[in-house]
Amino acid sequence: MAEDAILGYLEKNDHISDSGQFAAERRIDHNEIVNVIKSLHGFKYVDAQDIKRETWVLTDEGKAYTATGSPEVQLFLAIPPEGIPKEELQKKLDLSVFKIGCAQAAKNKWVEMGKQLVTRKIQHVDDKVKDLLLQIQEGQAINQDDIKALKARKLIVPQTWKGYSVKKGPNYAPKRKKVATDLTRENLQRGDWKEIEFKEYNFTAKGLPTEGGHLHPLLKVRQQLKDIFRQMGFEEMPTNNYVESSFWNFDALFQPQQHPARDSHDTFFLQAPSTTKELPEDYVQRVKQIHESGGYQSRGYGYDWKREEADKNLLRTHTTAVSSRMLYLLAQKPFAPKKYYSIDRVFRNEAVDRTHLAEFHQIEGLVCDRGLTLGDLLGVLHEFFARLGMSKLRFKPAYNPYTEPSMEIFSYHEGFGKWVEVGNSGMFRPEMLLPMGLPEDVRVIAWGLSLERPTMILYGIDNIRDLFGHKVDLGLIKRNPICRLGL
Repeated sequence: MAEDAILGYLEKNDHISDSGQFAAERRIDHNEIVNVIKSLHGFKYVDAQDIKRETWVLTDEGKAYTATGSPEVQLFLAIPPEGIPKEELQKKLDLSVFKIGCAQAAKNKWVEMGKQLVTRKIQHVDDKVKDLLLQIQEGQAINQDDIKALKARKLIVPQTWKGYSVKKGPNYAPKRKKVATDLTRENLQRGDWKEIEFKEYNFTAKGLPTEGGHLHPLLKVRQQLKDIFRQMGFEEMPTNNYVESSFWNFDALFQPQQHPARDSHDTFFLQAPSTTKELPEDYVQRVKQIHESGGYQSRGYGYDWKREEADKNLLRTHTTAVSSRMLYLLAQKPFAPKKYYSIDRVFRNEAVDRTHLAEFHQIEGLVCDRGLTLGDLLGVLHEFFARLGMSKLRFKPAYNPYTEPSMEIFSYHEGFGKWVEVGNSGMFRPEMLLPMGLPEDVRVIAWGLSLERPTMILYGIDNIRDLFGHKVDLGLIKRNPICRLGL
């Protein structure tokens, strides 16, 4: 309606001088007229110029006086001809009306405020304040002295009125043409894209404000852990191979081929490429022998070891697969002690719940040197976890195919008020190390834990799916505090 009124008027007239007057004459809301003018101006149907006028509007107090009269008149009318005690007069009026009325009526010399009685000095008054307020409400002009007086009493406030003067623009038409914003597949098929008028691009329009990047809590904790490892003299292992062969993931670790962890219910096996083609053959033969018939004072597992099982490709189930590769490479050179660590993703075919994911992160550290003992492992663990802020540790005997002895690590959690498992540890078995070619007196101590568990504890998260995966709340990523691990 507003658009038709504007375009129709300009078809027969040169311009609209005042959008406010135009809206009032046609009984259309001025805000609707303004919105249409802005839209038409954007498409160059009209040229619009701003109009600004200072006007006065009534405050809530001023609006009240237009209905009930000014306080001074209300007070005057409440005084009978014979006068009235001040206490009685106060009871007849609101407290604010009484106070303002007394001051203004006395200033106008309408009343006499005696000790006993309040009396009239004159018998008739006109409510000039109410009349002025009504004039302003109706848009009539009043003189500057009256404006100053009403403004001083906070009965009126200034307001800037904004409108437009409008004339025809370069694209003026009596009816707005519907312009297309997209070139669709249907337009191309029908061929009507040649006649369609498209909306112009506004190359000066500003896009959404860009936001800075935010680090995920896992990245913050990972960086702190890396700093701790480096401070202890550890070297990071390359962990870029998510796809690994069963040989390095299981067989090299002296894990038997019939072990439940190697079942498809627990491991993601690849369909293509399903097998690996590159394995060190001499080492493979030594691993086969230790599995089948033993060696190095071990009886082995006594089963028929199958090469096709070792060749199967999978998504690595632990970063210890990386450790086995690194230790094998270390054995191919003159021996030198090493301290390695890794923090990266591993994959297991597990049911997803609040504490388990099919994809998560594993932290692993190992020390390789001559003559290491269980006491060295305990000492390194106390040092490492103390730097994480976990000074109270307990150890529980456990079983792993590739470590002996093996220990579960528990730390006392002050917030939970109980001991919680924080990792696993042990000494790599000779059946794993000696076939690699490492000297007989070399020992390897190692430990591992997940990255998600300490992160969940640090950031008060009780569901792992809120921390990692497609259900993560981006608000958490933007608001999470800095990580002060172990400080």
